Amino acid sequence: MTPELRRTPLYDAHVAAGAKLVDFAGWEMPVQYEGVRQEHMAVRTGCGVFDVSHMGEVQTEGPEALDLLQRLLSNDVSKLQVGGAQYSVLCREDGGVLDDLFTYRLGAERFLTVTNASNHLRDYAWFVEHADGYDVEVYDSIGEWAMLAVQGPEARSIAEKVVGAELPPRMRTAHLPFADEEILVCGTGYTGEAGVEVMIPPRAASALWDSLLEAGATPAGLGARDTLRLEVCFHLYGNDLMVERDPIAAGLGWCCKEETRFIGSEAVAAARESGPDEKLVPFSIIGPGIPRQDNPVLTGSEEVGMVTSGSLSPCLEKGIGMAYVRTDLAEPGIEVEIDVRGRRRAARIESKPLYDPDHPQKET
Repeated sequence: MTPELRRTPLYDAHVAAGAKLVDFAGWEMPVQYEGVRQEHMAVRTGCGVFDVSHMGEVQTEGPEALDLLQRLLSNDVSKLQVGGAQYSVLCREDGGVLDDLFTYRLGAERFLTVTNASNHLRDYAWFVEHADGYDVEVYDSIGEWAMLAVQGPEARSIAEKVVGAELPPRMRTAHLPFADEEILVCGTGYTGEAGVEVMIPPRAASALWDSLLEAGATPAGLGARDTLRLEVCFHLYGNDLMVERDPIAAGLGWCCKEETRFIGSEAVAAARESGPDEKLVPFSIIGPGIPRQDNPVLTGSEEVGMVTSGSLSPCLEKGIGMAYVRTDLAEPGIEVEIDVRGRRRAARIESKPLYDPDHPQKET
């Protein structure tokens, strides 16, 4: 018997807006409304709002909350100030990536970590398992929050109009009032654009959604979220990140501070020292062709890598993607081929990002 899909507090709003709903990590989520391209361009040129309430939350609180998170998370949590946000990865002892996470420090001894939907139960169990021996309480708080992402060059002005208060800057948070509720506004996002992510009690989520649409935001689904993040080379767990890869190969060594002795730090340090056999790199297709996950990367008759994410870029109007390729072929400018459904397509390794929202005229 197929398990019943979970629904966010905004399910009825999605149905009313004519969303195409799909199964995503056990949740019935909107993949698009008017269309992926239209929603993508609305975010790049104005403001889009995404329902991301399927994301998980784990709260860690107590005198040794910092010590536990320093052991679990790859970044230096001691550098995270109250009201700050920090990106990190969660690793196994062998350095394999269990998830990539954002952690918000809500108080001196209170932290909120946002997990990927597909990994939430595993992440929460990992936190609980390793909390043994620490003076700390770990809560699964996914039921306490709905989450909306408001993204685009007009996102902050629209959100400020709705909330009626100044928003926190990038990588900072603020507790603000809305509809007789306290909401957590975070200067983070997954599109490369300006904007915020708003954590709100589920009972007030529809009011916030409606207010954002009335103020000029366009509803956007998971399809546009994927093409937007790919243009700016943000990782997607399950595609670009996985337990079989370490963060050095994935290009995330910058958020790994081995001196904190997080779980997996010795393996990560060894990978950094020796250098990976393969690296995750962005690429673009030269000419026609749209790459997809698991397309082989070729040079001559040799397979030298595998596409992890691929799509048509609405802004660049060509096929783009990311792939793990042999390290000697990972430099920008190197030309390879992608086997797209049996047809070899010329491609070029690029630098990050593939599309720069701050310099939209830049061509790769």
